[in-house]
Amino acid sequence: MKILLVEDDEFIGESIKDYLEMQGNKVDYFVSSKEAFEKIYPTHYDIFLLDVNMPDINGFDFYKEMKNYANVPVIFITAYSDIEHIKKAFDLGAADYIKKPFELEELELRIKRLVFKKTNEIKITQNYKFDLEKLRLFYKDEEVDLTQNEKYFLELLIKNIGSVVDFEKFRDYVWDGKDICDNTIRTQVKKLRKKLKENFITNIRGIGYKIEKSK
Repeated sequence: MKILLVEDDEFIGESIKDYLEMQGNKVDYFVSSKEAFEKIYPTHYDIFLLDVNMPDINGFDFYKEMKNYANVPVIFITAYSDIEHIKKAFDLGAADYIKKPFELEELELRIKRLVFKKTNEIKITQNYKFDLEKLRLFYKDEEVDLTQNEKYFLELLIKNIGSVVDFEKFRDYVWDGKDICDNTIRTQVKKLRKKLKENFITNIRGIGYKIEKSK
């Protein structure tokens, strides 16, 4: 999954980023809300992790602004323990709230509870299914060997199943916003299709790709 983390304490922020990336996630980490405002595409994230007490724009105000662009669950991270701050977080629509200090494994469990609370496995076709938590593709219960980029590519398509994913979203999600050309993305799809016994990735000419909903 792709996670936005905004935390001004660099020791805590880097620790969270390193731990979550070791679990196979993609984490964009910023030490200030202002920097995050300038550089992110809110709709590209699965969850926000926001520190409340920030020097420029606090986590509450940052989330208020983000809600104008994307409906993404948020976990607020804070040293505050009073009921007023907790109440404000949930009044804003927080999915969860965690107090410092905390175990990194606890944060991971809270994230998984929110993102994977319905189901981890998505049926693509009669024979193919994808585990969204572990980013594993199966054909008739046999795992398909995928590169990390192929896993992220499929993850993005499956999270948007039935809708077109454009080239810009692939650049941001799979290649971390690098300025790669559309042909690089097309080449990625060709390589991935060679590993598939069924071609369930539809090309939308000049725009991007999609996976149709399973019938």
